Amino acid sequence: MLNLRKIYKTYPDGTRALKDVSLQIGTGITGLLGPNGSGKSSLMRTIATLQLPDSGDMLLDGQDVYQDPFLLRRLVGYLPQHFGVYSYISCYALLEHLAILKGLNNKVQRRRQIDQVLDLTDLTGHANRQPSHFSGGMLQRFGIAQALLGEPKILILDEPASGLDPAERTRLHQLLHEIAQTRVVLLSTHIVEDIEHLSAHTAILINGEIVAHDHTLALFRSLEGKIWQGPLSGSLPNDIQLLSQCLYYGESMARIFGEHCPAADFEAVPPSLQDSYFLYLKKYRGEVV
Repeated sequence: MLNLRKIYKTYPDGTRALKDVSLQIGTGITGLLGPNGSGKSSLMRTIATLQLPDSGDMLLDGQDVYQDPFLLRRLVGYLPQHFGVYSYISCYALLEHLAILKGLNNKVQRRRQIDQVLDLTDLTGHANRQPSHFSGGMLQRFGIAQALLGEPKILILDEPASGLDPAERTRLHQLLHEIAQTRVVLLSTHIVEDIEHLSAHTAILINGEIVAHDHTLALFRSLEGKIWQGPLSGSLPNDIQLLSQCLYYGESMARIFGEHCPAADFEAVPPSLQDSYFLYLKKYRGEVV
């Protein structure tokens, strides 16, 4: 169990990246949802001890991580949002290089682990290819393979599905679900659908602050009977909130939050995490009456 308590982080240019962040993260996938620039990557780096907070504590099973950062580093696998690979080196050779850097000095154990992560990420047949020539989905799976070296108990994944096509995203979801059965996984993304598919628990981060943290279903279950969908024409009553407007099969449709049906051509629809997320964004911006 990771327990973050009152984490603050301000960068030298005055940007307040994290403000009073408190969060408990247990086994399984916890989703961290927020818009670009909300502080997700800052929180990931802070949890991975790549940077220290200005104040606050992080406990791992009751032990203070910031008193001994190597306590966590020995147990963590990290996939940053952007990572590079060396050219002219095979997938297997690069994994072996990274395994040595992680302290896997026993050759037999190191190669056993590399074979295991290649099999888990379905890259065994590509072990002799150069990762610099991989597709986006294969490269992300390589990133997860390297994060799994050392058999970490904690995985920190920053936007792992960014830029993937639907088939690659589905494949990645299955992989992450399997990995998370015995590990703590923190999944940071701005793609609401990824959180809905993967995360039993979700935290919403807006402008460096955790504005909600609960079971994922609980975050939008209270909106049942209050979400309406239909074509938007004209102005809305003051007690109605426009959550989103997008195209469905070429037709403009709006999703509305309100206690009653806003117009005759609207219908009640099941709420979603995205509805709740947009509502929190509007509340934070002071747009909800």
